[in-house]
Parts: sequence; C-alpha cells; structure tokens
Amino acid sequence: MDALPQIVSEHDGPICVIRINNPQQRNALNAEMLERLALAVESVSLNQETGVIVITGADQMFASGAAINELRELGKDSALDFARRGQRAFQSIADAEQLTIAAINGHCIGGGLDLALACGLRFASRTATFRHPGATLGIITGWGGTQRLPRLIGEAKTLELFTTARTIDSREAYEIGLVTRVFDPVLDHALEFAREFVDRGKIDGALG
Repeated sequence: MDALPQIVSEHDGPICVIRINNPQQRNALNAEMLERLALAVESVSLNQETGVIVITGADQMFASGAAINELRELGKDSALDFARRGQRAFQSIADAEQLTIAAINGHCIGGGLDLALACGLRFASRTATFRHPGATLGIITGWGGTQRLPRLIGEAKTLELFTTARTIDSREAYEIGLVTRVFDPVLDHALEFAREFVDRGKIDGALG
C-alpha cells in the first residue's frame, strides 16, 4: 500500500485547502514535503478561478517545523539546499495573488511558525501554541521567520521570543498581533471567512 500523501490539496470551488499531512512526525517538514508544498502552491496560484488558499495541518498539529532527523544529517551544502527549499516554498505563499490564510489548529513551532508567517492572515484555535525553539538547539531559522516576524510584532518582541524560545498561547499571540482571530473550529471559521471574501469580490465585480 502506498503511503498517504504528505501534502494534500483539496479544492472547493474558488477555495483551495492545502493540508500538511505528516501526523506521525507531528507534521514536521522534510525536504520532499517542502518541494511538494512549493509545487502545490505554485500550481494553485496559477489558477485564476481560485480566490483563497487556506493552509492547515492534519490532526491537532499545524506544523512542528523542520524534520529533526534530516537536520542532523545536513552538511554545509545540504543545509543551504534545505534552507532554500523552505524559502522557496514559503515565498511562493507570500507571492501568491490569492488571499492566503493559515488556519492554525494546534502547535505551530519553528519552521511551522515561519510557514504561518508567510500567509496573509493567521487564524488560530484556542488551543494553538507558538514557539521558535532554535535557541535551545543552537540554530536559527533559515526560512524567513527572522524577517517576517518583526514586521508583525516588532523587533523587541521578536528578539525576546527567539532568545527565550518560550511558548505562547493563542491569547498572547492575538494580543501581540501574531494572529488576527482566535476561533474554534478554526478551519471552519477560515473557510467561512474565505467564502465571504470570495462572495464580496463577486458582488464588487458586478457593481463595478
């Protein structure tokens, strides 16, 4: 039996849900998944019929960041390639003409947080948590979080979160501007928001 796909795209009219589907590894992102994520987003972004891309995770996990088992094996050249794969995947999200929403349904850690930061909007469940643990591992993210996070919450707060590697809950994430809404079930709320956004566009287009 073939393994289940680790990146799943589900289309519902003008809305596409892209799901990180690696629950056995806490939705950790390996090199192959980053490549598949980039291809999925790039393909959807070319579809003029798609108005919203929603990114979420399987089960009760959004994404736990880079796959640690791969990180341990990286050398100088392979580390650079791994960083560039993540940068390409997340930049494809940031560059998409469609509205992009991260429906953060659980733990959002390390590179998973970088993924959420690449989206235009971030909605979180009440049980979602956020953390950048690099300081405890002796590494720093190479996937754009160091640039995108301070734009949202400011340099001082970003530095505090990076250097302490502490976990914050969805309430604090909302208070500091990391997420824009806290709602359960978060994916349902994101899809409702997406439908309203698409419908408003149709009405505005008709009036224009």
